[in-house]
Amino acid sequence: MQINVTGHHVEVSDPLRDYVNAKMERVIRHCDQLTDARCILTVEKLRHKAEATLHVAGGTIYAEFVAGDMYAAIDGLIDRLDRRAKKHREKQTDHHPREAHRQRLA
Repeated sequence: MQINVTGHHVEVSDPLRDYVNAKMERVIRHCDQLTDARCILTVEKLRHKAEATLHVAGGTIYAEFVAGDMYAAIDGLIDRLDRRAKKHREKQTDHHPREAHRQRLA
């Protein structure tokens, strides 16, 4: 699975790219059928913004985070993505036992 990391008004260095890839491993654990991941890092004056879009089976997960430091923005972004990925996976899981469903139909 390829993670696309791009920058707007900032050059994405190899240590920054490696940091994003290492942190995204935490989110990828929760996504069973992840097809595409894109992360955009932006600097506007003193605002460092990190945003990511994950394309998974059944939908798209998007999150963004703004901080004073790029590494802090990436950490906040990963926390949000992790929560949203867990919530998405929980929505996709069928919690109803099959036997109970068949008994209601009969």
